[in-house]
Amino acid sequence: MAGKLTGKIALVTGGNSGIGLATAQRFVQEGAYVFITGRRQNELDAAVKKIGENVTAVQSDVSNLADIDRLYTTIKQEKGHLDILFANAGGGELAPLGSITEEHFDKTFNTNVKGLLFTVQKALPLMPEGSSIILNASITSIKGTPAFSVYSATKAAVRSFARNWTLDLKERKIRVNAISPGVVPTPGYNLLGLSEEQVQGFVASQVDTIPLGRVGTPDEIAKAVVFLASDDSSFVNGIELFVDGGMAQV
Repeated sequence: MAGKLTGKIALVTGGNSGIGLATAQRFVQEGAYVFITGRRQNELDAAVKKIGENVTAVQSDVSNLADIDRLYTTIKQEKGHLDILFANAGGGELAPLGSITEEHFDKTFNTNVKGLLFTVQKALPLMPEGSSIILNASITSIKGTPAFSVYSATKAAVRSFARNWTLDLKERKIRVNAISPGVVPTPGYNLLGLSEEQVQGFVASQVDTIPLGRVGTPDEIAKAVVFLASDDSSFVNGIELFVDGGMAQV
């Protein structure tokens, strides 16, 4: 039986772990050929092994424009075009107001905003009419979080990109949507600057704020991304799809 993405060529940035890896797996299961990126080659190799087939890994840092150019040169040479882009790569660390450094600001914005912008812009020559772009935002785009203001601001920018690019690309009928996960524990949580015990404590503390009474899984986000990437969402454009168990909705 044909999958929802049969014959499609997709790119998942930050596809070596967490939501990106889960989405790449789902894309392949639905019939797509997937390119994944990440900064660490050993994690990319492990991801390729886990996905198993129809996948190419390209070591790439989205904050480095030369890396993005090399990525799209590879995709053009190997497949010629790109139907689906999941701009997922991103991250952040905790820093309360009063201790935010220029380095913290630049690192977060360079990856989550500049990197995402040029990941999308440089993909456009490869994307045919009717393609789908999905931007990974966050519920922090509308909810306040202690010590997370810089990260949250980047995700608000991502949400704004989706609205504006929907209009910029309307003549090409390229859809642009944002997906905003809630609390979904991934390896990225260990990069927040917290100990393992502190991460577990944070996750546990969030459960009571989620109407479904639990945190989400990377695969639950991935299934929603598949919806936005496929023809199932052919009349869905410019939205922010919250996949958060209701956390930001009540």
